[in-house]
Amino acid sequence: MREEFDIVVSGGGIAGLTAAAAFGTEGYSVLCVDPAPPVMAELDPNSDLRTTAFLHPSVGVLKRAGLWERFAAHAMPLQVMRIVDAGGELPEPRVSHDFDAADISDQPFGWNLPNWLLRRECVARLQELPNVSFRPGVATARLTTRETAALVGLSDGRSVEARMLVAADGRTSPMRLALGIDVRTTRFGQKALAFAVTHPVPHGNVSTEIHRSGGPFTFVPLPDRDGQPCSAIVWMETGPEVARLAALPPAAFEAEMNARSCQLFGPLKLASRLTIWPIISQIAERFYGQRTALMAEAAHVVPPIGAQGLNMSLADLTALCDLATPDTLGSDAMLRAYHRRRYPDVALRVAGVGMLNRASMIAARPLRDARAFMLDALYSAAPMRRALMQLGIGVR
Repeated sequence: MREEFDIVVSGGGIAGLTAAAAFGTEGYSVLCVDPAPPVMAELDPNSDLRTTAFLHPSVGVLKRAGLWERFAAHAMPLQVMRIVDAGGELPEPRVSHDFDAADISDQPFGWNLPNWLLRRECVARLQELPNVSFRPGVATARLTTRETAALVGLSDGRSVEARMLVAADGRTSPMRLALGIDVRTTRFGQKALAFAVTHPVPHGNVSTEIHRSGGPFTFVPLPDRDGQPCSAIVWMETGPEVARLAALPPAAFEAEMNARSCQLFGPLKLASRLTIWPIISQIAERFYGQRTALMAEAAHVVPPIGAQGLNMSLADLTALCDLATPDTLGSDAMLRAYHRRRYPDVALRVAGVGMLNRASMIAARPLRDARAFMLDALYSAAPMRRALMQLGIGVR
C-alpha cells in the first residue's frame, strides 16, 4: 500500500534536514530521505569538515524549525568580516578593510558552526517530531507528477505519494533531472581545500578573507581547541594547484599555508585532515515543476564567498514556509509564486559571487594592482560599505 505524506523531502543534507524540521514543526506530515546516512561526528573519516555561517536573517526560519536553540549553544559569533588584498610582489597585506556588523545592526553578521554538528542537531530535532519520518540510506529513484500529487518511487522498492515534493538533493539533483529542468553552469577551474587550524593570535570573532591569486584564503572563527584559538579554513585555488597542495607532506603543506595566510594569525598548525570540494556556479532555469519545489543546490550553487550558499537555501525555505498553507500546499499557484519571489535574488547573487570569485583569481600583477585600487576605493566609502553589508546579509 502506498504511503501518503503532505511533503516528501529528497535530500538529507543540512538544507533538506532543516526543511523537514520546519515543515514538521508547522504540523505537516513529512518524509525525508537521503541515499547516505548523515555523518555526525568530526572524527568520522567521511565527515564534512566545512563550516556554515548563518547570517542573522536565517535565524528566523531556524527558530521556526525548532533548531536555533540547539545550534546557539555551539555557535561562534561573527562580528567583523575583514577583506585583505595581498596581491603584491610578496604575500603580505597591502589593503585591508573591516566590515563591522555594529555599523548596520545590534546583531553579529552571523554565527559559525561545523557542518557535522549541524547534521547531528538536525537529526536529533527530527526525532522529536512524531509527524516526521527520516530514512537515511534510501534515495528517491523515480518521479511521476499529477495535478494533485507527486508519486515518488524509493530505492527500497516502496512508493510514496505527497502533495508537494521538495527537491533538496544537490547540484546533480535526480528529481530536477526527472522533471527535465535545465541548469546553467559556470566552471571556474577551481577547487577548495577545507580544513581546521590552530594559531597563537586570537581571531577575535573576525572572519578574514585574504585575496592574492587563485581564489580567496578564508579564516572563519571556531571555538578554541586544546587551549588554542582555532579557525576553519577554505582555501580556493586552481584544480592542479589544489592537487599539488593536497599531495604535500604535512610539514610542507603547513609551510605553504603559512605563506598564503600572510602570518596574520601567527604560525598555523593543521588541526584536521584535508577535504577537497569542486567550485562551480549554477542556477536552474526555474525553481519548480509540477507539485515540486527546487531548493538549495538543486536550484542554485555559488562559490563559498561571503557565506551566501546555505543562507540562500534558507531563504528558499523561508519563502516556501511563508507561501504554504494547508489549502495551497504544492499547488501550481504556490510554486509559481515561490519562483517569482526567489529567482531574481538568486540570479543576482549567483552573478555577483561569480564576479567576486573571478576577481579573486587574478594572477597577473598589473590586474592584481588594479583590483587592490578598486577594492580600496570601493570599501573606503562608508555609505557604500554599509550598502554592501546590507546586501550581503540579505536585509535589503
